[in-house]
Amino acid sequence: MTEQKVAVVTGASSGIGAATARRLAAEGFEVVLTARRTERIEELAKELGGRARTLDVTDRAAVDAFAAEVGRVDVLVNNAGGAIGAEPVEAADPADWLAMYQVNVLGVLHMTQALLPALRASGDGTVLVLSSTAALAAYEGGGGYVAAKHAAHTIAATLRLELCGEPIRVIEIAPGMVKSEGFAVTRFRGDEEKAAAVYAGVAEPLTSDDVADTVAWAVTRPPHVNIDLLVVRPRAQAANHKVHRV
Repeated sequence: MTEQKVAVVTGASSGIGAATARRLAAEGFEVVLTARRTERIEELAKELGGRARTLDVTDRAAVDAFAAEVGRVDVLVNNAGGAIGAEPVEAADPADWLAMYQVNVLGVLHMTQALLPALRASGDGTVLVLSSTAALAAYEGGGGYVAAKHAAHTIAATLRLELCGEPIRVIEIAPGMVKSEGFAVTRFRGDEEKAAAVYAGVAEPLTSDDVADTVAWAVTRPPHVNIDLLVVRPRAQAANHKVHRV
């Protein structure tokens, strides 16, 4: 009997991370949910028959300890991330940029470095980076987030080159406008009105489930098929700056 494959999902307490955990569990993976919010991931892990591990991906010692005890890993979904603020570069707070860099860039680096031995040992490993269309094009007010996601995009591209010939795929999924739990509210520091304005008039922005479906499709392709980069937007969004509103 084939041993069940294991997928580690970071930032799995809500939004895209939680939806991805559910979707991968439905695909037959044993899911290891990691996030800082213990209660949420424990509840979801119980629902899915998976494992919950409280983890801050910016804490390298904690990440190394997690890697030492997690065991088999076939898929790593680097989902933890987020945006803080929408100020122009001239007025941006460097502390916000640092926080975004730590989670969106160093978090991906920490988890990937720590779990590469297990992914390699699986004989068919997958590293997936959830970036953003911000990783591919700049927009006003997005300087810090754009810079961080460009860096995450570069990690994926470089890692793919460096692992060529090894049994590890490196996939990047770059979502556009997603109405996911908490993202815009966090970006606007709890201002619900500003967060709602992001999606105002957009009939159908992407949902967390839409992105999770894309992740599941990418990681379940035959082992020789690598989805290098997949950009997914709602039909109403043609580019970061071009959105149809009614």
